[in-house]
Amino acid sequence: MFDPPYESATQAIARQLLAATRENRSFLAQMRDQMRWDDKLLGWAMSNPGLRVQLFRFIDCLPALRSKAEIARHLQEYLGEESVELPPTLKTLLNFAHPDSMPGQIAATTVSTAVETLAHKYISGERISQVIKTIERLRKERMAFTVDLLGEAVITETEAQMYLDRYLELITWLTEAAKSWSQVEAIDRADGEVLPQVQISVKLTAFYSQFDPLDVQGSRERVTEKIRVLLRRAQALGAAVHFDMEQYMFKDLTLAILKDLLLEEEFRTRSDIGVTLQAYLRDSQPDLQGLITWAKQRGTPVTVRLVKGAYWDQETIKSAQKDWPQPVYAQKSSTDANFEAMTRLLLENHEYLYAAIGSHNVRTQAHAIAIAESLQVPRRRIELQVLYGMADKLAKALVDRGYRVRVYCPYGELIPGMAYLIRRLLENTANSSFLRQNLEERPVEELLAAPVMADGEAQKQSLVPIELPFHNVPDMDYANAQQRDRALKAIQSIRQQLGKTYWPLVNGAPMPTLETIDSVNPSNPAEVIGKVGLLSVEQAEQAVQAAKAAFPGWKNTPATQRAAILRQAATLMLQRRDELAAWIVLETGKPLNEANGEVSEAIDFCRYYADEMERLDQGVAYDFPGETNHYRYQPRGICVVISPWNFPLAIPTGMAVAALVAGNCTLLKPAETSSVITAKLTEILVEAGMPQGVFQHVPGRGSVVGAYLVKHRDVHMITFTGSQEVGCRIYADAALLQPGQKHLKRVVAEMGGKNAIIIDESADLDQAVQGVVHSAFGYSGQKCSACSRVVVLASVYEVFLNRLIEAARSLNVGPADAPGTGMGPVIDAEAQERIRAYIEQGRTEAEVALEMPASAIGYFVGPVIFANVLPTAKLAQEEIFGPVLAVMKAQTFDQALTIANGTPYALTGGLYSRTPSHIEKAQAEFEVGNLYINRGITGAIVARQPFGGFKLSGVGSKAGGPDYLLQFLEPRVVTENIQRQGFAPIAGAD
Repeated sequence: MFDPPYESATQAIARQLLAATRENRSFLAQMRDQMRWDDKLLGWAMSNPGLRVQLFRFIDCLPALRSKAEIARHLQEYLGEESVELPPTLKTLLNFAHPDSMPGQIAATTVSTAVETLAHKYISGERISQVIKTIERLRKERMAFTVDLLGEAVITETEAQMYLDRYLELITWLTEAAKSWSQVEAIDRADGEVLPQVQISVKLTAFYSQFDPLDVQGSRERVTEKIRVLLRRAQALGAAVHFDMEQYMFKDLTLAILKDLLLEEEFRTRSDIGVTLQAYLRDSQPDLQGLITWAKQRGTPVTVRLVKGAYWDQETIKSAQKDWPQPVYAQKSSTDANFEAMTRLLLENHEYLYAAIGSHNVRTQAHAIAIAESLQVPRRRIELQVLYGMADKLAKALVDRGYRVRVYCPYGELIPGMAYLIRRLLENTANSSFLRQNLEERPVEELLAAPVMADGEAQKQSLVPIELPFHNVPDMDYANAQQRDRALKAIQSIRQQLGKTYWPLVNGAPMPTLETIDSVNPSNPAEVIGKVGLLSVEQAEQAVQAAKAAFPGWKNTPATQRAAILRQAATLMLQRRDELAAWIVLETGKPLNEANGEVSEAIDFCRYYADEMERLDQGVAYDFPGETNHYRYQPRGICVVISPWNFPLAIPTGMAVAALVAGNCTLLKPAETSSVITAKLTEILVEAGMPQGVFQHVPGRGSVVGAYLVKHRDVHMITFTGSQEVGCRIYADAALLQPGQKHLKRVVAEMGGKNAIIIDESADLDQAVQGVVHSAFGYSGQKCSACSRVVVLASVYEVFLNRLIEAARSLNVGPADAPGTGMGPVIDAEAQERIRAYIEQGRTEAEVALEMPASAIGYFVGPVIFANVLPTAKLAQEEIFGPVLAVMKAQTFDQALTIANGTPYALTGGLYSRTPSHIEKAQAEFEVGNLYINRGITGAIVARQPFGGFKLSGVGSKAGGPDYLLQFLEPRVVTENIQRQGFAPIAGAD
């Protein structure tokens, strides 16, 4: 993709620039033996990949550590000889017996000082006075600047307002300081035009804590007003504003907001505004072309800062985890080639867009210069940019060549700046980094070779890092406008289908009933989703007899045929996924983002259990001389599935299809409040080819029909998900041998939890607060896996609690079908009253830290947080199943584990920690079926995180795991003596 017309000029300019960057290299070589510790750390990281990982993980953790002893302990945990091979100097430094010893103190001081020194290389100042001093030095070197605030991980609306206020204050300080600056012709004027001396760089997402591509209108409204305030102040004081780009998911919405805003009459003639594009994105060229078209319409240029991109690892990991097409180029050469193509496109349209070429690659900058000089691009319309502390010699060489050079200057404290520092260290030490390759004195021809687009890179592709035995279906990506619009339209479409009557399915036909109930929208109970017929006991008996009659044929149906029906059901779900998500939103009040994941889970259950049954159907052969031994499985018989409302599609699908593919005839009795969705599941299973009598949809009163089916003598198995009270009753009833019953019933029961997340002193609190809020208040706390307790170590308790309160306060509580809703209603009036009763009980046990108001229309309960909760309180012991969170304090990590384990439940748990020994201890001692470390505790994925607990959280194997189907099968062994008159076939003989 390089352009031959500019290649010879690019090579010539690049060689000149490269020579300038390599001056005094021999002097540096002489000083190598006297390197400071910060240089040693970088050198070791470049030479040892294993040490690089552990060292950077320690650096990430360092700002959270509050004493020299903690630093010394973490040094040994991260860099101990068991973790990685150490250079002799570092091994000697870490050779201390106790973290609080004098050698430990020395090691902690040495390394922490080195890391601070490293940080100060890339961060222009922790205080504004330091930044101004840095800027004034840069101006003396004839370099312009742009200042960026570090730590914009905005997770509360308080922080979003603080972000705006800090930038308004920053503009004031900088423009005030600028009054005393003498003019520097190279950077303050161009083509007779006076340029702003002050420029700031901001990130759009930091203006609104709930910025969400699904909520286009809400995000636009909340962000745009803050941008207007910022741009007005900047104009009044004479400062320029540049908008940075972040993760891919925010790109399209960011560009759309800026394009609309900058067409407003007030801002349309402003040329002191810029936007960033990232060349590592496969769709960055179309984005640039779109900006060119837009700029022609606008009539006044803005600046496009072209960078390669800083989130490559994050984007590749996220796309792999979600099975989404990879948005970034896989090869560095492809990014470089795309960058050069975009540079040419940008400079060829310099009358519409100004170019800011951000790169530390000598060839990249030389290529831009070659094009600019060939096209005679005016100096106002191009500038070259570098990051503070990187490529200083290149920047000087560019200045000496007569170009305006701007230095990107991050500013802020070390803790919020740590993520930025890690990105810079990764860039400096990566094998593909130009800076590293130049430092290693690679051959000039290799360094300056024209980049080439790798084969197959032009189209977005899915990237799976390892060969997986099972591939999960991707969730819908609501950052994609087409997918988002289709999902939102489905909700409106479904609204035209409300109010229909859904009869039970018995023996392959709808069965009218005397009793019906209205299934209503929890966000608006006046909206009837559908009428559902409820079976009588007599009708339930007909269903049992139909299943009994169908069982022999289904049992003898080959497993491959049963699996094929499940795969067809998965295909139908995939085709109807937007519709199914819409039904979930409207009938159970689950916001669309979460309904999206639930449909994926249902599809995964169908496909995974189909695969698993075919595997199990092969059986196991143990052959010995003279005999064969075959270990095989057969179905149990009739299975009753009693499903909950909180996962109205995924859980009934998983339980039902597991029973069906194993060869059991299955009766699905759903929760009354989600029976329309299970009626839709029934439609899909019938269309997929499920024979009559094999699967039946039997909605009915749990206390009547449910109890009757559990006790029925012809039922072989009950699979239940719901409350502990009902689950224990089912377990007891199923254990009673009924007259004429010739088998013992199998019960698989998942009965909820009182799930805890531990936050220790080394935790990333940005990550921890977001994870706890999502885990506690996602779907209004109505997941069996939801976080209802947080155990926080005392040293970080107050800081964590304050941010947690503000983050929960920032949630948008409203109707589930509103795109901006972060938390919807609870399921019904009974749940609402039960939760409110627990809140009143909680007032007598603990301190109310937050109680958010909620709409009187619908079954809403706002987020509630109790602080200083005792481990023995009801709030800390009983499952509430609502948006109520108990926060407890622990003095030590061992005490935190004791508190977390101190309930009768053992379902899910979480830990936020960057201390290896704490992580190891939690893995061994945290009594939960699913332990999540440094992530939220909800959202288990089929085959990746098989789900289920023990103690009073349930009995049975994990759903979505390799042994789940075994519960629905009876194992048999058939042994045959194959001798005849003293002879037997020889194994393997023809």
